[in-house]
Amino acid sequence: MKTDLLNGKPLKSIISFALPIMGSSMLQYNYNLVDNIIVGRFVGTDALAAVGNVASINSFIIGASLGLTSGFTIFVAQSYGSGDKKRMNKYAGNSISLALLIGVIIVIVAHFLSTPLLRLIDTPDEIIEMSSQYVNVLYYSVPIQMTLNNFNAISRAVGDSKKPLYFLIAGVFVNLILDLLFVGYFKWGVVGAAWATAISQLTAAILSAFSVLKHNKVLDIKASDLRLEGRISWSQIKLGIPISLQFTITSIGSMILQTAVNGFGANVIAGFTAAGRVEQITNIPMSGLGVGTMTFVSQNYGAGKYRRIIDSVKKIFLLDLLVSVVCSIILISIGPSVVGLFMTEYNEEIMFAAKRYLLAIAQCYSLVSILFVFRNTLQGLGFTYANMIAGAGELFGRLAIALVFTPLIGFDAICYAGPAAWLLADIPLVIIYLSKQKKFKKLALEKGE
Repeated sequence: MKTDLLNGKPLKSIISFALPIMGSSMLQYNYNLVDNIIVGRFVGTDALAAVGNVASINSFIIGASLGLTSGFTIFVAQSYGSGDKKRMNKYAGNSISLALLIGVIIVIVAHFLSTPLLRLIDTPDEIIEMSSQYVNVLYYSVPIQMTLNNFNAISRAVGDSKKPLYFLIAGVFVNLILDLLFVGYFKWGVVGAAWATAISQLTAAILSAFSVLKHNKVLDIKASDLRLEGRISWSQIKLGIPISLQFTITSIGSMILQTAVNGFGANVIAGFTAAGRVEQITNIPMSGLGVGTMTFVSQNYGAGKYRRIIDSVKKIFLLDLLVSVVCSIILISIGPSVVGLFMTEYNEEIMFAAKRYLLAIAQCYSLVSILFVFRNTLQGLGFTYANMIAGAGELFGRLAIALVFTPLIGFDAICYAGPAAWLLADIPLVIIYLSKQKKFKKLALEKGE
């Protein structure tokens, strides 16, 4: 069922729209969580460290790829808001073909970069082979991930956030069965976990494609809409590049930080990995509200409802701050117990590293809520350059921690790298949004809103 984001109570509409996105994010996150738990329990600590070690490289390559598709569908939502169905279908169709084409190119490039990048971040000798095997299988699924992300973004752009959730449920079910089969029964190790993830994503992508192309009542994408047009492709790429660069820049910071973490050995890497997975769970409510806000803002911007945008962003900002407080409490109280799921037997060094990291994140979680609200708002308006500026702030924060403070303070400094990055990203985002808000207030007055 489609959510009407153009009429009615804004906060209620955004929350209703965001709830399935949160569910989708939780399920998508479970691809990695299930891999980590099964690998940690069936294969061992070194295997868990190997999977965790590639997270920053995955963000660098796969995150940058998915960032592009996030920009491709902004025009789809804005066209829907303005009621221009012909333009909406053309931008949607073009984004599908563009995502697939770029995905294939990235697969080729990624396979050349993977092993040099693993060496660049000082991956320990005992896990480098497993890390390489795991990540190289995952790269085969980049075109699948990009098209899946694009189809889901198209659905959300026209107000349907529920169908992507249903398709991801099917994908997670496939992932769990194949993980147990490939890793637990066939003993394929980290390679089995990677293939399970790739096949499950393919399942979700096929279902999502069938829904968007055949059964979505709002969209009417024809074969002619799927043909790439240079002008449209360039306009979509221009919006997607800053978002992609944001992922790339922050991932470079994460890789440098991972280099610092790797210096503490496999147990600390495993603890850092497990705690990071717990943090990702508590990120989901704030991230979901952010994506919901982005779609809301895009549609209402297309419809010229500027006052509705301004008033709603204030309410979402306050709600996100409240959610961050609840998530902080969850991190401290429940987080260590979740970390224990990754181990077959208690390891004091792993638990110590995980608890220190979770405490540092919980103390500063309001900073990430600010990041999600204003980054997604500006993205929905089409000002995606703000993502790149925020990414540069995050890079500087992680660089300072990894290169300056970690040698002086040790692992405690690494635990505060995330908060430092969020703070330096928040400052430019808030400044840019306030400058745009003045413009929209003036436009709202001119329209008599």
